[in-house]
Amino acid sequence: MSLNRRDFLGASAAGLGYFYTADAISAVRAADKPSEKIRIAGIGIGGKGSSDIDQAGEVGEVVALCDIDANNLSAKLKKFPKAEQFFDYRILLEKLEKSIDAVVVSTPDHTHALPSLTAMRMKKHVYCQKPLTHSIFEARLMRETAKKMGVATQMGNQGTAENGLRRAAEIIQAGTIGAVTEIHVWTNRPIWPQAPQVMSRPKTADVPKHVHWDEFLGGAPERPYAPGYHPFGWRGWLDFGTGALGDMACHTANMAFMACKLGYPTAISADATDVNQETFSSSAKIEFDFPARDEKFLPACKLFWYEGKRDGKKVLPSETLLKKVIADVGKLSNSGSLIVGTKGILFSPNDYGAQYTLVGPDGEKDAFTGLNLTKPESMPINGKGDQGMKIEWAAAMRGGPAAVSNFDYSGMLTEVILLGNVAIRSGKKIVWDGPKMMVTNDKAANAFVRREYRKGWDVAANV
Repeated sequence: MSLNRRDFLGASAAGLGYFYTADAISAVRAADKPSEKIRIAGIGIGGKGSSDIDQAGEVGEVVALCDIDANNLSAKLKKFPKAEQFFDYRILLEKLEKSIDAVVVSTPDHTHALPSLTAMRMKKHVYCQKPLTHSIFEARLMRETAKKMGVATQMGNQGTAENGLRRAAEIIQAGTIGAVTEIHVWTNRPIWPQAPQVMSRPKTADVPKHVHWDEFLGGAPERPYAPGYHPFGWRGWLDFGTGALGDMACHTANMAFMACKLGYPTAISADATDVNQETFSSSAKIEFDFPARDEKFLPACKLFWYEGKRDGKKVLPSETLLKKVIADVGKLSNSGSLIVGTKGILFSPNDYGAQYTLVGPDGEKDAFTGLNLTKPESMPINGKGDQGMKIEWAAAMRGGPAAVSNFDYSGMLTEVILLGNVAIRSGKKIVWDGPKMMVTNDKAANAFVRREYRKGWDVAANV
């Protein structure tokens, strides 16, 4: 596939902000000659993994497929009949270590880190679906491993490829809406079974013949199979998913995170309902406190996250704030974000941050007329959505600049987002030491920063 040099190679890294800090040229090239195809293995090819591997096949050659579900393999082999098939990613990587260049990981959240880390330690390039990992510890390890091994990486939060999101980041950083003091992000999740409907384990059953249950569990604690875990239902379970935060904040909070150059928060508190030991809570309002970023328009600020329903109503920002950007709050989008500055407000009415409007601090509609809202001026132009994420990743593999959602950026994004789940489970305001990766005011909460793994699945092994 031809790549436009202006689109992917022409932008100055200095103009992109801290989020574009991974090595400009991968230490491990995927192919010695431009004519050579990148050899890709797909790990997790059902659900979102189906489109991920199809799109990866547009920028390389799919030579292997791996899934715990034989039905998923059978369906995808019709498209890639020459690909070798596996049920266990460990066997795939051991057998094909010398004949693949890259892997696409689109498994359930609890098994994102396991194959990704194994592949990177073999100097394979990795594309991994959001959220990057199941735990904060894994996200940190992914960042460190990617940098150490010099591989090209990309997380699958496709809004990152949109020109509108990239332009929004430039606008915020230029101070167009003044100093940013508040960020509000809401979602229509959860849309899968969890609290209050589900708060205990379902009745066990025999494992279907097409499901390889041990491989599904991966490093998660041992438990018998039951309908309701696979497929998709896993998102609501603490052992397998990351809840509404993990599923959607890597999308819906992405633009604000990039635009405001957010890093480690200093404190996180959560007001959640139906907190239990098996599934994610029924609703939550989470507050993240961020320190100043030593730039004129990026002082200390707060990010508020809203999920679920209470008394039949969505948990949302205050009606007073919402009325500044939409006259009829009843018609507010199911998900979106608000970035509140001293000179104006940026309102994005969807998950990806690519479409947005600007209003004055009190909702003035004509405060920013004539401003370019769509085309990046310093960041690379992409605008090709989910496929654009794979194209950018492939360009990085061939020696171009790091993909924008590389693991250095997306690993930090994932760490911050998952801290919300730690605050929910802790039940109190937590004080966070980012560099040391620890809660300093509640030792018990550190149990939620990393997890124990089943024997044979320890991601920290051979670091």
